[in-house]
Amino acid sequence: MEIFVKSFKNHLSLVVALLSILFSLQIFTIVDRAIDAYKENLAQNYSLVVVAQKQLNTKTLLARNQLIKSVSELSPNSVIEKLNSGISKQNLELLKVTLPKFYKLKLKYYPSPKELRKLTKSLLRVNSIQKVETFTKTHDTTYKLLLLFRTVVSIFAFTVLVVTILLIFKELRIWQFQHNERMSIMGLFGAPVWLRSAVLFRLAIVDALIASALSFVVFSYFSSMSWIAEQFHNIGINVIVFDKVYDFLIMLSVAVLLSTLLATFIVLGHKEEV
Repeated sequence: MEIFVKSFKNHLSLVVALLSILFSLQIFTIVDRAIDAYKENLAQNYSLVVVAQKQLNTKTLLARNQLIKSVSELSPNSVIEKLNSGISKQNLELLKVTLPKFYKLKLKYYPSPKELRKLTKSLLRVNSIQKVETFTKTHDTTYKLLLLFRTVVSIFAFTVLVVTILLIFKELRIWQFQHNERMSIMGLFGAPVWLRSAVLFRLAIVDALIASALSFVVFSYFSSMSWIAEQFHNIGINVIVFDKVYDFLIMLSVAVLLSTLLATFIVLGHKEEV
């Protein structure tokens, strides 16, 4: 009974360590998808305004930069109606002719400040274009906030990864010490390294499978929660919280590869000591 409890504790420690890595990985994936979805949503609502002296060819504007998705001319009627305070019909028609042309440019995706500056310079090279309004201050603030959020999550995930790898390495080292006598005896009888270390690799792979399975169950449950979908809906985005095929295969690959790699390092270190 005591041996079983001790073995269970060893397995539990390794499984929990692997779970923390898989959780950090999936949370980073969810955040990354949420940021991409939010940027896509921003791109749909964000547009540039181009002021030109005369009528522009929309095909010419589309050819200026691959970032431009569509071009539409803004009607001056709404502006003229606000100015219409006893102006004669003839003067109104003249005003329509003399007013500059306004165009709204929709973009394929939410650009970085560098891409936006490049696009602005490209448009201003057109002789008839007088001004390009990009709403730079609002755009740059939003983009920097997105970058900051992604950076913070990345640093957090990396920190958890490093600390957990050290814990896994220590746990496997303990298992090696527990089986050190058996491995040494097998070595004296000429057993190859892979056979002597089979128990260590079996531990690593089994615990990786357990951690992956638990992660699958937990994130499948989270992805089915209406509360989570509602939170994303409130900010106007739709995010795949957990892809049961793609995300699970990534989790399984990371868990097995990482635990096997660490076990290999420990085995090689043991070989050098012998």
